[in-house]
Amino acid sequence: MEVWIKNLIFSDNSEVAFQKNDITIIVGPNNSGKSTALKEIDYLSRNPMFSGNVIKKLTYIKEGTEESLLDFLERNSKKYYSSNPLPTYTGFGFSIYENTAKNLWNSDNGLGELGNITTKILTTEARLTAANPAPNIAITREPLTHPIHYLQIDDNIELEFSNYFKKAFGKDLVLNRNAGNEVPLHIGNRPIPKEGEDRVSLNYIKELELLPKLQEQGDGMRSFVGVLLNTLTSIHSILLIDEPEAFLHPPQARLLGKMITQDSQRHKQLFLSTHSSDFLRGVLDTNSKNVKILRIQRNDNLNQISLLNNEDLKEFMQDPLLRHSNILDGLFHSKVIICESDSDCRFYSSIFNSIYDDAQLTIPDVMFIHCGGKHRIPLIIKALKKLNVDISVITDFDVLNNINPLQIIVNNLGGDWNSVSSRWQVLKSRIEQIKPELETKHVKQKIYEILETTHEVVFPQRNVIEINNILRNTSAWSLAKKSGKSFIPAGDAFGAFNEINEYFKNIGLYIVEGGELESFVRSIGNHGPKWVNEVLSSKDLSNDPELEIAREFVKKVVNFNRYTKTSKTR
Repeated sequence: MEVWIKNLIFSDNSEVAFQKNDITIIVGPNNSGKSTALKEIDYLSRNPMFSGNVIKKLTYIKEGTEESLLDFLERNSKKYYSSNPLPTYTGFGFSIYENTAKNLWNSDNGLGELGNITTKILTTEARLTAANPAPNIAITREPLTHPIHYLQIDDNIELEFSNYFKKAFGKDLVLNRNAGNEVPLHIGNRPIPKEGEDRVSLNYIKELELLPKLQEQGDGMRSFVGVLLNTLTSIHSILLIDEPEAFLHPPQARLLGKMITQDSQRHKQLFLSTHSSDFLRGVLDTNSKNVKILRIQRNDNLNQISLLNNEDLKEFMQDPLLRHSNILDGLFHSKVIICESDSDCRFYSSIFNSIYDDAQLTIPDVMFIHCGGKHRIPLIIKALKKLNVDISVITDFDVLNNINPLQIIVNNLGGDWNSVSSRWQVLKSRIEQIKPELETKHVKQKIYEILETTHEVVFPQRNVIEINNILRNTSAWSLAKKSGKSFIPAGDAFGAFNEINEYFKNIGLYIVEGGELESFVRSIGNHGPKWVNEVLSSKDLSNDPELEIAREFVKKVVNFNRYTKTSKTR
């Protein structure tokens, strides 16, 4: 006997289909409807006439016969008779009269009370209390009413669970079966019975009771145990967990994601909402074929849905940058701005924060990420666009130098390269007609002079910088990167740049018109991280007149007016 969700129709009328063993990870910005979606799945399965704010309709599949239902109840509960002719089945979280169970199983009007048997929504409070001691029961005669009871009746499950806990926290988790009217869990090194003793020996029990109890530990340990206990022992075929990573440090969150996904092969359909890229990485580390990523983004009263299926995930996870960087964090933000380098991210995000600090507005949900160079930008755009993430890209002026990756960036952002190709060729041709500042023979001569006057054992850094500066002046594009828009010859080339630059802005590609990052503050020397450090430490980012161009540039990239309006209404 199994029940599983076949499809969901969301408020934007998008429909998503599911398989019985799917692990669906629900992501999205704050207040997008992730937690609400889980609650509505639970409610809709019991009351199909209900229409929620996030989910309009739910369709489920019941597999099995009335006989298989009764067999399931026989195996997972205890029967009690009263004045009624048929028994009442009482088990973990449910108590249902046999005739009621049969009528609901054969009805198309929702699961009703059967939902307590088929579906479980695990709230924060429920997973914390799951770590508390269970009441001691006569396990051969009484129904199991607590997840710990499942560990109590099966040594293999207890040891498996203890191994999970030890991987996360470096300690064993030991069940105390002899604590009187309760069954607590202890943490520490598992006692080993001495020769001639076993787990009911007095010395063993005394040694076990010296170990700390789980319920006296922090929320992280208790929550971890509560989530895994319900995942390992639950009889429910549909399990809904809101923020399973709550209270956990990143390594434990990642490990929990991996463990839940590995264990989910036990014929459960999982829906997990998360704010943690660490938990999400743990899920993806398993390379499970059953994983889906469902992203919810709220637009006024509509919840817009995007789906990343298993084939998309496979491509996503094969790239080391996407797998091991913070790019996954972009799934949890309303807007992502992609930069070429970490230095670029630090500068633009600092300017962004100064704008909102100065305006005393709520900082919108925007994330700056870098990709380690222009050629990685298209891959990140492709990955995030599939989940409908709002993206802007900032690049230096020399992105105009080569058709790749510029063409792919434009197309992946939703543009049409053919619309700008001819004007770009005009611009590129005219820039490359400009004679470089130095010819080859002059370059060789200048580098030779540096080498001839260098006598140190270790080649000095000052000479490295000087040679690099010489090389930067050997091509027209090297000079263009330093000067930006002002380097473009007047006439047709200048007009071509203005046309394609306006087109790029409309699709979310922003080129630094001054040439490169350092053009925003020319009063400070250095390059890259050193330049950024000096700007951030010596300048008033909110008010310095020299940074006004940078502030206006970031406002355009972020779409300041849109997000200012949004931040006021939230």
